[in-house]
Amino acid sequence: QVQLVESGGGLVQAGGSLRLSCAASGRTFTSTVMAWFRQAPGVEREFIAAIYWKHAITYYADSVKGRFTISRDSAKNTMYLQMNSLKPEDTAVYFCAGRSYTPGSVVIRGSYDDWGQGTQVTVSS
Repeated sequence: QVQLVESGGGLVQAGGSLRLSCAASGRTFTSTVMAWFRQAPGVEREFIAAIYWKHAITYYADSVKGRFTISRDSAKNTMYLQMNSLKPEDTAVYFCAGRSYTPGSVVIRGSYDDWGQGTQVTVSS
């Protein structure tokens, strides 16, 4: 079992920035794809960004492309989400997720085996 722990959420004004972190621990880290999802009240959890761990290839949802950047530090088994130009509609609980296989779509929530507990991001207008 891999444990994922998010941090870095908080309250920020529109136009501001935050950086989220997701630290992985537990048995030998074997995730090959890791991703960020978010969930606002009354809305299904949605895909934000994913990174293929070995080569750091990234993929983004259109809603955050150009504003958010996903990255990873292999030495620290940590993934990041740099969020710039935040908007009130970015307000949500942000979750990191991981899976130990590479093939298949990265946007499907059910394809991920491991999840963090989430961190709240609130963007005020």
